[in-house]
Amino acid sequence: MKEAEIRRLLAANLLCVFSIILTAVLPAFFWKGFTVLGTHLTWLCICSICVSTLNVILHSILRPNLTPKRSSFAHKISRFLKCCIYFFMSCILFHAIIVLYGAPLIESVTETFLFAVLLSTFTTLQCLCVLGPNIQAWIRVFSKNGATSIWESSLQITTIGSILGAWFGAFPIPLDWDRPWQVWPISCSLGATFGYTAGLIIAPLWIHWNRKQLTYKSR
Repeated sequence: MKEAEIRRLLAANLLCVFSIILTAVLPAFFWKGFTVLGTHLTWLCICSICVSTLNVILHSILRPNLTPKRSSFAHKISRFLKCCIYFFMSCILFHAIIVLYGAPLIESVTETFLFAVLLSTFTTLQCLCVLGPNIQAWIRVFSKNGATSIWESSLQITTIGSILGAWFGAFPIPLDWDRPWQVWPISCSLGATFGYTAGLIIAPLWIHWNRKQLTYKSR
């Protein structure tokens, strides 16, 4: 395993962490009254857009191109449209799952959908950047010993971290503490963000510490 590739992964992940921090701090200089809690829906939109844009750019630049075949313009357009459809379907699916887990069905529809968009940004978009619109590859990566590169291992860790963070973030909502961050979906979206951020930091460190045990095989 090349150390240079691990350093590229670490650089990409740290830039993503830095971008999330900026989305919480930088808008306050231009938008009076902006806070992550007070204007949470706005922050959800800003965070989703910034993380999505940065991830697409970073993966196109830093990640080695493993599939140089079929790079015609028509194929690129078809791939882009498939990615957009997959991402939109992921948002709808996450929205439905969140409602099934207890989110309001009719009330707070905007809040629930934007939270679903954030979750899709942390999970599905990562899959699209690393694996493309290939469901079979997604299933392979999230099966036991399915990763074939450090990028796929990082994808596993950040995706699991995001979902677990969102799940743990739901625990304080029914408690009668009457805190501002208990309003739906603030604690869940913050939990997902912390889980995603933790995954970004943990992934390259874990890969570096276990690089001698990790033996990736192409499939």
